Amino acid sequence: MTKAEIVSKISDKSGLDKNEVQLIVENFMDEVINSLKDGQNVYLRGFGSFIIKTRAEKTGRNISKNTTLKIPAHNIPAFKPAKVFVDTVKDNVKVN
Repeated sequence: MTKAEIVSKISDKSGLDKNEVQLIVENFMDEVINSLKDGQNVYLRGFGSFIIKTRAEKTGRNISKNTTLKIPAHNIPAFKPAKVFVDTVKDNVKVN
């Protein structure tokens, strides 16, 4: 599902104009990004958490040049779904 499809579905369900819904969805995404950028996790009860994970420094290899290099420690954004979210998907999506 794309952002446009999400906007369309929310617009149909709520009766709001698609442009208004798109603005709301984009503002939501901006706020999540800005919160994570400022070092704050975002918790949405019943849906999940957008969190910052720290990756430790490690040694990598460049196979083509046969050399090693240091990959510095860094932070990455991650999403951890809520238990309700996981259980809903687990119960309703069939295994192929």
